[in-house]
Amino acid sequence: MRVYLVQHGEAVPEGENPDRPLSEKGRQDVGRLAALIARAGVRVARVLHSPKDRARDTAVLYSQVLGPNGVIEEVDQGLAPGDTTDALVGAIAGWEEDVMVVGHLPHMGLLASRLVTGLDDIGVVTFEPGAVVCLEAGEASFSVVWMSSPTLIGQ
Repeated sequence: MRVYLVQHGEAVPEGENPDRPLSEKGRQDVGRLAALIARAGVRVARVLHSPKDRARDTAVLYSQVLGPNGVIEEVDQGLAPGDTTDALVGAIAGWEEDVMVVGHLPHMGLLASRLVTGLDDIGVVTFEPGAVVCLEAGEASFSVVWMSSPTLIGQ
């Protein structure tokens, strides 16, 4: 089973829109990266996201390309920037299908660290807006399989 951790794409500044949906650049970046990883064969059974607009917008774009037919699930607790990783780590332990989780910093970095090392604060990856980290479940922990970002794939 694989878990794809995603930091939401670039959002508009709070002064422009306090709800901070994705910017046009954020939409383009996420769309290009979604297309790339879809061509590589990535498919997911579920796409989960935080309640914030920028995470939902990102989840919709990935879901349309990677499955499951544009269906996404909002997670009310466990994906906000200041949330602990406990609830989500507990939920992931019961998953059998590949799932994408779209959230925010610092939470996504803490979650990656926790799944790989068992500790929140080791810092196993560095996220940027729109980045995806693929983790694969092992017997005792997860391993980082690959990571890609809008910066890596360029314009």
